[in-house]
Amino acid sequence: MTRHLLVLTGTRADFGKLQPLAAAARDAGHRVTFFVTGMHLMDRYGLTVNEVRRMPGVTVHEVPNQSEGDPQDLILARTVTGFSAFARAARPDLVILHGDRIEALAGALVAATNYIRSAHVEGGEVSGTIDEVFRHCNTKLCTHHFVSSEAAAARVRSLGEPLETIHVIGSPELDFHARPSGVTIDEVRDRYAIPFPSYGIATFHPVTSEQDTIARQAADLFGALAESRRPFVVIAPNNDPGSAAIFEAIETLPKDRFRILPSMRFAHFSELMKNAACMVGNSSAGVREAPFLGLPSLDIGTRQSNRSDAPSVTACEASDRATILAFLRDHWGRQAVPHEGFGQGTAAHRFVETLARPSFWSLSLQKAFRD
Repeated sequence: MTRHLLVLTGTRADFGKLQPLAAAARDAGHRVTFFVTGMHLMDRYGLTVNEVRRMPGVTVHEVPNQSEGDPQDLILARTVTGFSAFARAARPDLVILHGDRIEALAGALVAATNYIRSAHVEGGEVSGTIDEVFRHCNTKLCTHHFVSSEAAAARVRSLGEPLETIHVIGSPELDFHARPSGVTIDEVRDRYAIPFPSYGIATFHPVTSEQDTIARQAADLFGALAESRRPFVVIAPNNDPGSAAIFEAIETLPKDRFRILPSMRFAHFSELMKNAACMVGNSSAGVREAPFLGLPSLDIGTRQSNRSDAPSVTACEASDRATILAFLRDHWGRQAVPHEGFGQGTAAHRFVETLARPSFWSLSLQKAFRD
């Protein structure tokens, strides 16, 4: 039976996780609509709405929800207003949202208050940020849960969610890396003007609860990378509060050894990772995607705390210059053993298998705490 799936995306990162699921659902015959908002629609972050627009066979609806520097509560209110109006008109069978972003919380609230079946992707995760609270709120508001691991499933169960609503599918972004990217590394270098034969990847995002120190953290990290004299492709930070300070740090980097990009197409980023010497920063790609590919990674600060036990991940503070330089010396270009703690790149297949079960659609929308 064909269903109408309404997928909410507010960032390039959550679209990377939602796109494989949406594509598989589309190919299985479901009608897919994307509600696009957040940093997707902002010039400074690469207008990544274009990635969504390029996806064939889906409908795209775009609603801006913020200006640079707006507080999170105002963004939440605007997203609730815009998404509510659209969802009530579209009448989807299922709202799909991801993770711990403020836009996802808005979607979960709208679905719950309008009695729309909803699916939360990658609930039950732990991290070092205040956004973890939003993730667990989304778990309690949503009716179904697509989680990345058995550990995440156990946390969702501990929040009182029924076992029959929890589905372990792995991390969907690994689906990109499990198959050929469709582009060559030379095509990636040409498209993004990357001149380095060997390079690391660096991405450093703000931590919303550490705005007072994020400028110093960024200066320390990128200062150490510059001191190493290694070449890096730097992907710009997301739009959380504190991003301006990170932009200030990366804009001072020497252009002969640092190629700064606002964003990349997913296929090109996958190929970039597959050919990189290492990854440094506090993106989830460093603790999930990099280990899956056997790419050594250095996790900086608290943002990804407790999210991975992969042996290829080293962790330190941004101020720990000695560890940063030692990591670059000892691990640069050295392939690690691939790690499958977050799945084998088959999340989309498991997702559509679950949607095909009549029991998925017959569960009551009335939630009750399950001891």
